[in-house]
Amino acid sequence: MTTWLVTGGAGFIGGNFVLTAVGRGIKVVNLDALTYAGNRDTLASIEGDPNHVFVHGDIGDRALVARLLAEHRPDAVVNFAAESHVDRSIDGPAAFIQTNVVGTLALLEAVRDHWKALEGEAKTAFRFLHVSTDEVYGSLGETGLFTEDTPYAPNSPYSASKAASDHLVRAFHHTYGLPVLTTNCSNNYGPYHFPEKLIPLVIAKALAGEPLPVYGDGKQVRDWLFVTDHCEAIRTVLGKGRVGETYNVGGNAEKQNIEVVQAICALLDARRPRADGQPRASQITYVADRPGHDRRYAIDASKLRDELGWAPKYSFEQGIAETVDWYLAHQDWVNRVLDGSYRLERIGAGA
Repeated sequence: MTTWLVTGGAGFIGGNFVLTAVGRGIKVVNLDALTYAGNRDTLASIEGDPNHVFVHGDIGDRALVARLLAEHRPDAVVNFAAESHVDRSIDGPAAFIQTNVVGTLALLEAVRDHWKALEGEAKTAFRFLHVSTDEVYGSLGETGLFTEDTPYAPNSPYSASKAASDHLVRAFHHTYGLPVLTTNCSNNYGPYHFPEKLIPLVIAKALAGEPLPVYGDGKQVRDWLFVTDHCEAIRTVLGKGRVGETYNVGGNAEKQNIEVVQAICALLDARRPRADGQPRASQITYVADRPGHDRRYAIDASKLRDELGWAPKYSFEQGIAETVDWYLAHQDWVNRVLDGSYRLERIGAGA
């Protein structure tokens, strides 16, 4: 049986990845620190499944990672574990350095030592896949796309910490020969997304009748990638990617933030109209922009398409409709998340 060690597998993208992997008959050893964004509820449908082994722990715990590697002998390690919210990195960058840089280093050291001790086909076939972000490339003007050769120019503490982790992964390949793969993705959306992020935040606030905060003029552009498309891209890279290479993953769906908010409002108006009959777009409120807010991201994913045959299946219109429908049907999941320390308040305005 194929076995993967997945780190951060109780988070948004990692959780979706684990659900689909286990559903395909892959054994997953799921290591997650269960910080505020990690949620065991996301994994409820595979609770008790013998192909899912959940371990509460930190990627920075080298002894724990070494034990899991020795015990389960995974064919691959897929690293989702990261602090990932730009606004939180503005308020508290130290946590991002600790997890994304120091933690990734400890994980790489443990995996390197395990890999070096393997023999034969087990060593040849082993892979370490590191999941990263397009934000490491900085900000684009009105034209152009990020390619795998775009120079790194991170502008937030979050993206700087992810850039550092990317460089460590590359260095462990070139220095030690560790068979690594890196993916840099655009903005993900879909089920199980923690409600501090734009799309689930707007859905939650719209349903609560609260103002919908839009940063600055709302014309910041992102390339939106439905999470299941991203998960499929990762599986494709893991199975067919060239060792040592980076692959950009995009959704071919550039949208201004205000367009995204308006699309959510229109879907909610059709599915769950306000009692007073007013359009939810009337709740949109422009607020002071985020410090250092990048203007535009856009991904050129042609390398992934041409070399490995992957392309996104979801248009933005399909994906956002499915996302809104999921949140409407899973308000219990949202309410349990909001019973914690986060209550839809703005983060990252301190700077």
